[in-house]
Amino acid sequence: MVQNEYEIKKQICDIGKRIYDRNMVAANDGNISVKLSDNEFLCTPTGVSKGFMTPEYICKVDAQGNVIQANKGFRPSSEIKMHMRVYQKRPDVGSVVHAHPTFATSFAIAGIPLTQPIMPEAVIALGCVPIAPYGTPSTMEIPDAVEPYLEHFDAVLLESHGALTWSGDLLSAYMKMESVEFYAELLYKARQLGGPKEFSPENVQKLYEIRRKMGLPGRHPADLCQNKGKANCHNCGSCSSSGNAQDSQELVAAITKKVLEQLGK
Repeated sequence: MVQNEYEIKKQICDIGKRIYDRNMVAANDGNISVKLSDNEFLCTPTGVSKGFMTPEYICKVDAQGNVIQANKGFRPSSEIKMHMRVYQKRPDVGSVVHAHPTFATSFAIAGIPLTQPIMPEAVIALGCVPIAPYGTPSTMEIPDAVEPYLEHFDAVLLESHGALTWSGDLLSAYMKMESVEFYAELLYKARQLGGPKEFSPENVQKLYEIRRKMGLPGRHPADLCQNKGKANCHNCGSCSSSGNAQDSQELVAAITKKVLEQLGK
């Protein structure tokens, strides 16, 4: 059954409240969007708390982020450019969620991607979560920084900023944000206990095979590694970009170097 726009607006408000209640955003932070058609998108407005929205707050924009409809006093999020880039490069995506979950954002601030294979659910459903280089909010710098990761991932950390997740529908995109934060919290706490015990490449491959048999939608290192014949994408750095452009390769090298420095290697 296809939802009407008003029902989708209510769902956006509900997800906004969940994000706010789970301390994934503070004050007016974060933004949410949903694809209605190739040229119609609903999105949260700028300058409002995502925990206190009602359906009349929600704006409608076109594929360029131009306003189609917005009630008086509301205008689309200044980060809508970031959302539009995801939709442009990933036709399979139906919703994008941006938030500042505390543990995941702490990793983004520290410059540490979430790539350690420590938990079956995270390896199967989430895969690796790389870090997109810092970009000035509300500018084209962030969409440009995120773009190299869109081909192979469904979640990314934004350096010194927060996290971005996307999926086929709003609930799935939100659940991915929950998974990113839960994974980050477990990784953080495991490090306080002396460091996590990672899965062997063989066990990661078994988890990848489970994902392939389940036929889960989206993009994931399991598919990329299978295509490239890699033993284990987690920690190898080979999935951090499309690998087609020289600047993307340099980006991977820079991120890998930064991670090794953080790990003291």
